[in-house]
Parts: sequence; structure tokens; C-alpha cells
Amino acid sequence: MRPALFLVIIGLGGAAILMALGVWQVQRLAWKEAVIERINSRIAAAPIPLPDDPDPVADAYLPVEISGTYAGDTLRVLVSQKDIGAGYRLITALESDAGRVLIDRGFVAVDDTDIATPTIPVTVQGNLQWPQETDSYTPEPDRDGNVWFARDVPLMAEALGTRPILIVASAVSQDDPAVAPFPVDTSRIPNDHLQYAVTWFSLAAIWVAMSVFFIMRRRAPRPES
Repeated sequence: MRPALFLVIIGLGGAAILMALGVWQVQRLAWKEAVIERINSRIAAAPIPLPDDPDPVADAYLPVEISGTYAGDTLRVLVSQKDIGAGYRLITALESDAGRVLIDRGFVAVDDTDIATPTIPVTVQGNLQWPQETDSYTPEPDRDGNVWFARDVPLMAEALGTRPILIVASAVSQDDPAVAPFPVDTSRIPNDHLQYAVTWFSLAAIWVAMSVFFIMRRRAPRPES
């Protein structure tokens, strides 16, 4: 009986651990969905004037409105859009009463290499963002070819001589038909907790089934030799 009891303990203990991991992932799923809902509510709120000293954590996704005039060069960040393909985000400095800041104007196709920068005053509505898009594998920007591979706010601010503040435009008073708005959303926030929960619960079921199999096999009478 001792080997069978050992198998029962191992079977129940392993299943309990796997079930607990599944329950934890369900709890994480509820937490992540609440976080995403809060972010979506903030994104959709009415815009306010740009704060004097926005905080990258507290003011992330904050909707703002700012007026000014585009100035200087435009940086191109290589990206891809579903159903469209490769293209660039256009990042331009905006001279405003709140200082010189970065504006993510939107998306252009990769073949659109000669997009003019508006010279008349504009009003931009959008959301503050400090995207975490760089890691040790991110290539250095090709400054000669004006191709960037991530939105590195401090580095772009240094290149264009702005404050380290990026506003991702959702609406601009002077529409440029060649530039499609690429506003902030939550689609890129990872939320795989449901898949993880299903995996842990499935492993628990398999563990129980295998434990029962080994117990029954252990208890089965052996053929006489």
C-alpha cells in the first residue's frame, strides 16, 4: 500500500500546485483587464493643456491638447501596420507656449519618402507616451538615412532639441491626407493570462489522469509466471 499512497500524495500534491497556478493566472487576468480598462478610459477622456512637468509614469496616456508650429527635421521610425505593411511614424518637433516637444504625427507608407511638414500653426490633440520600445537588440538609428527603429524619447528629444515629451497625435487641426493618425491604444499591452490559465488547468487534468493511470497500474494484479 505504501507505493500506492506515495503515488496518491504525489498526484494530489502536483494537481493542487498546478491548479493553484491556474487560479493565480485567472486573478492576474482580472487585474490586467482592470488595468487596460483604466488606460482605455484615460485615453478617451477629454484633453487638457500639457502639464508643466509631466511624469512618465503618472501621466502616461494622459490626453492633452497643444498648439504651435512644427519646426526642424522630421524623424522616421520604421514600423508595420496590420493589413498595410511597412511604413514610418513621423516624429516632428512642435514649438509651443509649453516649450518645444515631440509630436508623433502618424503613419506614412514606406514608399512615401517626400512628405512635407506643415508650416502653418496647428493644434494637436493626443496622448502623452514614453514607449518602452528599445532593448539590447534594437539597432542604432541610421541617422544618415533618417531611419529609426524605435521611439526612444530621450534620444529623439536630443536629436531634435526638444523636451523629452512625446505626444502621439489622435487629431490635428490641419489634416495632412498623406499622414494617417496612429493614435495610442492598448492593443500592444500583453495579456496572455487566459492562455496561461488554460495551460495550467490542462496540465493539472493531465497530471491527475496520469496519476490515476499509474495507481491503477500499480494495483492491477500481476500475471503469474
